[in-house]
Amino acid sequence: MLALRLARGTHPLVLTRRLLVAAAAAGVGFLLLCTLGYAVGHPAQSSASVLRLLWCVLPLAATVQFAVAVARTDPSTRPRPGLSAIGLGPVRLTAVAAASTAVACTLGSMVALLFYLHLRGDITGLPFDGAAAELLAADQPMPLAAALTLLAILPVVAATAAGLALRPRSAPAEPEGVEKPVPSGLPWGVALVAVGLAIETYAGRGGSGDGLPLPGSFDGNPAGVLAGWVLTAFGLALAGPGLTYGCGRLLQSVRPGATRLLAGRVLMDESRRIGRPLGVVSAVLSGTLAAAALYASGTGPAAFGPLTGLGAALVMACTTATLLTAALESKQCREHTTEALLRLGAPPTVLRTAALMRTGALVAVFLPLTWIVAELAALPLTG
Repeated sequence: MLALRLARGTHPLVLTRRLLVAAAAAGVGFLLLCTLGYAVGHPAQSSASVLRLLWCVLPLAATVQFAVAVARTDPSTRPRPGLSAIGLGPVRLTAVAAASTAVACTLGSMVALLFYLHLRGDITGLPFDGAAAELLAADQPMPLAAALTLLAILPVVAATAAGLALRPRSAPAEPEGVEKPVPSGLPWGVALVAVGLAIETYAGRGGSGDGLPLPGSFDGNPAGVLAGWVLTAFGLALAGPGLTYGCGRLLQSVRPGATRLLAGRVLMDESRRIGRPLGVVSAVLSGTLAAAALYASGTGPAAFGPLTGLGAALVMACTTATLLTAALESKQCREHTTEALLRLGAPPTVLRTAALMRTGALVAVFLPLTWIVAELAALPLTG
């Protein structure tokens, strides 16, 4: 109830972000229900149904990441003076954030259920009722308990992840003048990318034909290629903070001025906050470019199914939105520093130029890296 009351008084942009989480949850819920419909309509193909369910893990994970990022930027969950006196301490605010995340995801799941029943023809009186009756096995009764169990996965996982991400921590005080440590994930990330690309190359040349079907019509990817891409994606996400920190170092090299020093220092300080979402976006883009190269070469599928397209669109949209939300969180954390610089007489053009420098440095590093990884991933499949 407290989460609902706080939601009524929040800013429209905050509500928009929560509605985007609900929309992503609706997409994931619809994919899960379609997988259930396939299992009901094809009882003899249980292994294919399980594999289709596993394919839904990618959009589900991307939606959970987006929901956690939105919860971190929610102003109603930030500790403020006076809130502890009325019982809203850090622990209670964390519970409110988890509840708000669960409410948004549950709303999306309910919308997915209504839309699914409408396309099956169970709910009539609206346009396109029963339009996908054959695809969704409308001739078979839908197991309601299984449907509700699948729809409950995302709210529970997202709320738990939000609670863990926002739980109160007692961080040790850092002495002034001491530089933050370099993120330690870069060597491990590079190693995972190399191992993932090696597995993809071996699996692509092996031609084992052991396929994992997507929830559409794309079912020709070898399992080894998929495992290699997952390792590559984890490697890029793990290496993202270290690469962002390196971009900050690069901006401050060779006799920098005040603007370059400011831009580099911000990247170094915010490397952990924006580096991981940036690495995830790089992984998704590299996978998209590799799939496009495979499709253009004629060695891939003739067409992608609609549910495959929905899942890919959810992953790309959620990862991009997570990156933008992390950038917003970084800006909010720098508000006091920005106000102090403006009070000291720093012109606003310096702050804008520093922001452009940060963006340019990240694009100059991550864009070629994404292209190289995509080319190396697609080479064993198209060659």
